[in-house]
Amino acid sequence: MKKSRGRTGRKRRRKHLQSFMDGVSCRHKLEYVNLKKWLKDRGFEDSNLRPAQFWDTGRGLMTTKALQAGDLVISLPEKCLLTTGTVLSSCLGEYIMKWKPPVSPLIALCTFLIAEKHAGEKSLWKPYLDVLPKTYTCPVCLEHDVVSLLPEPLRKKAQEQRTTVHELYMSSKAFFSSLQPLFAENTGTIFNYSALEWAWCTINTRTIYMKHSQRECFSLEPDVYALAPYLDLLNHSPNVQVKAAFNEQTRSYEIRTHSQCKKYEEVFICYGPHDNQRLLLEYGFVAMNNPHSSVYVSSDTLLKYFPPLDKQRNAKISILKDHDFLENLTFGWDGPSWRLFTALKLLSLGADEFTSWRRTLLGDVISARNEHQTLTITAKICHFLIEETQHALLQISQLKRNKENLKNQLTLVEALRLEDLKILQKSSEILCNLSMATT
Repeated sequence: MKKSRGRTGRKRRRKHLQSFMDGVSCRHKLEYVNLKKWLKDRGFEDSNLRPAQFWDTGRGLMTTKALQAGDLVISLPEKCLLTTGTVLSSCLGEYIMKWKPPVSPLIALCTFLIAEKHAGEKSLWKPYLDVLPKTYTCPVCLEHDVVSLLPEPLRKKAQEQRTTVHELYMSSKAFFSSLQPLFAENTGTIFNYSALEWAWCTINTRTIYMKHSQRECFSLEPDVYALAPYLDLLNHSPNVQVKAAFNEQTRSYEIRTHSQCKKYEEVFICYGPHDNQRLLLEYGFVAMNNPHSSVYVSSDTLLKYFPPLDKQRNAKISILKDHDFLENLTFGWDGPSWRLFTALKLLSLGADEFTSWRRTLLGDVISARNEHQTLTITAKICHFLIEETQHALLQISQLKRNKENLKNQLTLVEALRLEDLKILQKSSEILCNLSMATT
């Protein structure tokens, strides 16, 4: 008897450990109970998905039955979706319709989210608002100290994102003021910058693509957003394939999987073949071992290795610019990209080879000297980026010790930089083998 109880205990422990590895169910939590009830009232049939906490991806959805390729993962009725149609049928509708110049669909949705969040208990969308993140980790929300540790091309894009949101806020202030009759409090305190930043991030990170017909009350920006409660708990994986679209027959937004998924495993969808810099910029996270990941080489870094005395230098830069070879130059898991090699080949052309620049852009071999110099400079750039990445990782670990409040943000940038380091080290290895093969 004792023996079998021990075995059962071991089994139970193993089962408990397995369930922790798979994910801990959150379905009993009040906010999810309320959300499911709210969705059911709007016609959502309970599916095989359960909210759960996963050790590596955080909050997500697990399946209670094995999924095969072609299976329907989720079908969310139109009534559950939050679109510009929802906004226009609310009390904000008449204010949007008469405002000139017309607001964008994005601002309409931001305004609705801020107003509903402010309404609190009175909001019809409260069960959904309660499960939305309170804070985000898109670059626009990162502290200046953290942004400065991003790789240079991403740092530039992060600053552009900040400018975009700030300009959006400034240009919408007059419209927000026009909503004063709807509120007892001053609209300036309700629709402040941090409220807009939160709403913008909610839409930027969580909306599904759904095309709506153009309405006169909106500006000409495309109206392609829909917030999808519950469905937006599905996390991204670069290794799965899904088909996602609005089904006109069922009037529901449906996701079908092209991958298999075991019972009690996390169900993933794919946001697209994005590298980690794009994922961080648009969604505020990075995916480990992302096959699409790349390390970008800025034009400044590229040109640092070529003598300023080269008489054809300006002409070469001009050719690269005209043929769009100064952007998207990368190192990937399979080494330097063809674009990066091509740009470096052209910059490495000798004075007597310069007339062959067109052949270079087509990928032709110009000379053994040109090939060797290109490889040498590519290896130097790779080495420089490895050192720069290691230096950034050192700064991150020091800041993590000193600034407890920035730990989450710093951990995110650290994950990005560690993935970059792996890619660069792999590229360095590939370049070393290439170099040995050509000597």
